[in-house]
Amino acid sequence: MSRIGKKPIVVPAGVTVTVSNDNVVTVKGPKGELKESVDRDITVSVKDNEVIFTRPTDQIRHRAMHGLYRALVNNMVKGVTEGLKKELELVGVGYKAANTGNVLDLALGYSHNIIFEVPSELKVTTTTEKGQNPKILLEGIDKQLLGQVAAKLRSLRKPEPYKGKGVKYAGEILRRKAGKAAGK
Repeated sequence: MSRIGKKPIVVPAGVTVTVSNDNVVTVKGPKGELKESVDRDITVSVKDNEVIFTRPTDQIRHRAMHGLYRALVNNMVKGVTEGLKKELELVGVGYKAANTGNVLDLALGYSHNIIFEVPSELKVTTTTEKGQNPKILLEGIDKQLLGQVAAKLRSLRKPEPYKGKGVKYAGEILRRKAGKAAGK
């Protein structure tokens, strides 16, 4: 049996989890509301402040869906209670980030600045301290959307392996290459 799938999700105080007839799980909490459509083969039940997922058979597809939907609903519960955040770091000379509302203005070494509109569900803040790399902080309740936007920002200028210049996640460890050997 799926190790993740058989673990029940404990619903904290202030959070309500409801399951509709068409297998749509709705999670409401202090930070907002999220919905997820669950595969019709997986049964979702809410009992005694716990959400339990069960599957009909041991088919590979059912085993995969069992753990997947349990993890997705668990991320939704975490998102609406605590909120989620991702921090990106801009490494490079002249790399800058500024925001006005949810519009990011990025200077990443190209001939022009990149204007990136962050979805309204996420909150973005930028910080630039002297002697530190500029940082972008993304906050929201939807883990999938948060990760997708962070990955899109990183793809605008991926960190290169020689000097490590580019947009990277805070705390990300990069594999570095030695570069050319010294001349004769």
